[in-house]
Amino acid sequence: MFKVVKRRMLTSNICLQEVEAPRIAGSAQPGQFLIVRAREKGERVPLTICDYDRERGTVTIVTQIIGASSRQIAAVEEGGFFLDVVGPLGQASDFMKMPVEELKDKRYVFIAGGLGTAPVYPQAKYLYEAGASVDIIMGAKTADLIILEDKMSQVCDNLYICTDDGSKGEKGLVTQILKNLLDLGEKYDCAVAIGPMIMMKFVTLTAKDYNLPLTVSLNTLMVDGTGMCGACRVTVGGKTRFACVEGPEFDAYQVDFDEAMRRQGMYRPQEVEADHKCHIGLH
Repeated sequence: MFKVVKRRMLTSNICLQEVEAPRIAGSAQPGQFLIVRAREKGERVPLTICDYDRERGTVTIVTQIIGASSRQIAAVEEGGFFLDVVGPLGQASDFMKMPVEELKDKRYVFIAGGLGTAPVYPQAKYLYEAGASVDIIMGAKTADLIILEDKMSQVCDNLYICTDDGSKGEKGLVTQILKNLLDLGEKYDCAVAIGPMIMMKFVTLTAKDYNLPLTVSLNTLMVDGTGMCGACRVTVGGKTRFACVEGPEFDAYQVDFDEAMRRQGMYRPQEVEADHKCHIGLH
């Protein structure tokens, strides 16, 4: 059993929970994820690590309520328990292989869309604390869907915010802000984009025009988190890769985004049905 020591709603349907898991916190790295199961007959849900505190022995997850399983996880209150938390799983971000001395000379730009802000945070935090220069572009449909703004502002040199409707920051898309920065002559050693698949596709198309190295996270493809179900299969560089065991991060220019988006919608009808049953109390 894993105790939830902190819980708060970031938006009406996005929940942050800090969980006691000392062994996981002791070995977690940016880019990795956990598998969480709320109760005995609950689904095993892969969730990227939003933060970890080795001294407190806690890990932080952020869950968007979109179906039955995410609703069960988010429903666990402060002081309550998850039945299982497994991890850390997946491959850590590539920059974790670099000596800290090298990172001090690097400049990164992160592009975070919606819930993608959560997995961006531990990466930006690690790099910023290592002495790297970090810029962050955050985007969402509306102001009330912008999450973790205070935390993000503390781990970067420049924070740019945009919303589709202009209710916060600049009106428009993250791709336009990225293009504006690059057109103004900003130079980055690497970019990282995490968010909706369609957003990452268009960030990739934008960055390609500037020969900007770009990494994307395919965490939204993961289902069982072990590669056994095959739901996270994706073509990267013409080869079949498994996002949960070989990723979730890949070279953006090698990813077949159209295939990934088709695969992402495979289980949507079943999830809608399961959420309906959850609402009426059938399971």
